[in-house]
Amino acid sequence: MVQGTSSSIGKSVIAPALCRILAQNGVKVAPFKAQNMSNNSYVTADGGEMGRAQVVQAQASGIEPHTDMNPVLLKPEADSRSQVVVNGKPIGSFEAQKYWGDQTENWKAVTEDYDRLASKHDVIILEGAGSPAEVNLRDRDIVNMKMAAYAKASVILVGDIDRGGASSARCSAPWNCYSPKNEHS
Repeated sequence: MVQGTSSSIGKSVIAPALCRILAQNGVKVAPFKAQNMSNNSYVTADGGEMGRAQVVQAQASGIEPHTDMNPVLLKPEADSRSQVVVNGKPIGSFEAQKYWGDQTENWKAVTEDYDRLASKHDVIILEGAGSPAEVNLRDRDIVNMKMAAYAKASVILVGDIDRGGASSARCSAPWNCYSPKNEHS
């Protein structure tokens, strides 16, 4: 799993590189990002919407993009409101406080989509969002450490010294903030 010290750190560059390397070595690989925030969506062959970063990762893997690769897409509409797309279909627009409430249904979609992909591929390259050290989101996390734990995935931490967080991450890695006791199944 590719996680980062912050948003816009390079996770979406490293993930397709890993997909391409594995695909070129004959590994049946697929990308996966449980939740993405982007207004730049892509319409799949079956009419579903997904984030463009996962489309690039699918192309790097040599496979067709599918909404299973990005189960939850948040499309910002205002400062604290987003259209929520689950399994490629819009389910409504929500204020952040309401969206970040109960994540049970989103987590169910995430795990079902991941399991479907994992059953068809040798390797899944997971991409996190933002930073796993964002303590204000930890109890509602469906994309970083909770997903890594579910997938039993090793984590590669990506940092950019110019954006900050890289030096402190060396000394106090974000996963040190994570406790299995905090995991919500």
